[in-house]
Amino acid sequence: MNLNSKEIINYLNLTPHPEGGYFKETYRSRESIINSDLWDGAKGTRNYSTAIYFMLEGQQYSAFHKIKQDEIWHFYAGEAILIHMIDNNGIYQSVTIGNKIKQAEYFQYVIPANTWFASELKFKKGFSLCGCTVSPGFDFKDFEMPSRKYLIEKFPKQKKIITRLTNN
Repeated sequence: MNLNSKEIINYLNLTPHPEGGYFKETYRSRESIINSDLWDGAKGTRNYSTAIYFMLEGQQYSAFHKIKQDEIWHFYAGEAILIHMIDNNGIYQSVTIGNKIKQAEYFQYVIPANTWFASELKFKKGFSLCGCTVSPGFDFKDFEMPSRKYLIEKFPKQKKIITRLTNN
């Protein structure tokens, strides 16, 4: 791929994402699942599946957040991206999404439902273009991006990474 990040943003019509970076929804299934077939407390219906393009540039990051569904990340182009995860027990792990499989980079990776996660470029240069698939489909009703204070109180052992990858 010989396009730079600005050209890709324009070509794919990406717009700023609330958690950081740029995105565009590319797929939303026509069919939906009724709330009684979803998790306890789900309100409304959810499409079977949704997909987006997602891009980070340079120093940008996607702030810690979580959703109620599994989210599959797919690497497309650019530099490797780190995904930082904290489970409900406060256990931290990170994975690298990229195209260097001999260096333990994944072409795709599943972030389990209800896992707090953030992402950033591994080397803070260039850009990374990924895709994210969510099933049942993404709905902002299922999105939670709390304050830095909330996450540090919940996971004090992870204060350093939370402080670096939250907005407030």
